[in-house]
Amino acid sequence: MEGLSITKLLVVGVLIILLFGTSKLRSLGGDLGAALRGFKKAMSDEPTPAAKTDAAPVEPRVEHKD
Repeated sequence: MEGLSITKLLVVGVLIILLFGTSKLRSLGGDLGAALRGFKKAMSDEPTPAAKTDAAPVEPRVEHKD
C-alpha cells in the first residue's frame, strides 16, 4: 500500500462528480461555507465566561474511625 497518489485522488474526484453532479456539489459547498462562517461568527460573538464568585465553600471530608 503506497498511500494516496494524485492519480487516485483524481479518479475519486471524477467518480464523486459523476455520482452527485456539479450543481449538487456546488450547492453542498455553498452550504458548508455558510455553516463555517456562521460557526466562526458565533464563536467570536460569544463573551468569555465569568469566574464563579458565588461558589459554595468546600467542606472537609468526614471520615469514620472504626
